[in-house]
Amino acid sequence: MKFCANLAFMFTEGATVLERYALAKEAGFKAVETGFPFGHSIEQVKQAKENAGIEQVLINLKTGDVSKGELGVTAVPGKENEFKENLRETINYAKALGVRKVHIMAGKIDAVTPKNWEVFESNLLYAAGELKKENLTGLIEPINQHTVPKYFLNDYTKAVEIIKRIGSENLKLQLDIFHLQHICGDMSYNIKNLMPYVGHVQIAQVPSRNEPDVPGEINYEYILKHLENNGYNDWIALEYKPAGNTKEGLKWISKFGYTL
Repeated sequence: MKFCANLAFMFTEGATVLERYALAKEAGFKAVETGFPFGHSIEQVKQAKENAGIEQVLINLKTGDVSKGELGVTAVPGKENEFKENLRETINYAKALGVRKVHIMAGKIDAVTPKNWEVFESNLLYAAGELKKENLTGLIEPINQHTVPKYFLNDYTKAVEIIKRIGSENLKLQLDIFHLQHICGDMSYNIKNLMPYVGHVQIAQVPSRNEPDVPGEINYEYILKHLENNGYNDWIALEYKPAGNTKEGLKWISKFGYTL
């Protein structure tokens, strides 16, 4: 089992994502994932990553106007060109950083219509083709409505149906166990049945979204073994909010019998 740090949630002791690369390395991580690094050039981010001597495994697609609460425009009719521009810019960052996975965020929709699903799938089909050219994998992630109200993609069955219809090795499921528990639970069954489509896994405790060993709904000692037993051997991303100091909170890793 190998763990990577999510720099949007962890190491907020550093004011910017640029500082957090070094903090993650100092804590013992070999790899990280990030959202799209708004406000920082490709050169700045690449330098921070290389100075830290750390791998980056995932980056989020550029998500539109963050000040307006946008979390992507993939399912938004009329913004297809914006989606393509965001995808191209994100691919440029991914290539510079040596990233192999791109999380394609769907966006928030007030009132979902069939047109949203049509545009979403069409944009994903386009993205799969563009990502294939660069040997990158696109990921789609159902996100629960408690944490992000009105997020478009909040259904695992529909996510898998789209992945199957597009039928590309360059489009997979991002399985965040935090969201899986909120959306449908039944963890053992769902992990086993979703695993053929999974390209990336993230974890956090429910409902606090803190470290996996804090009191909550999920027994992560069991879940991590279950993931492994069902064939997952890629990075486990720690997308949790540390209850206190990030580095001190990492004690759960050795407590569960793992190392960084």
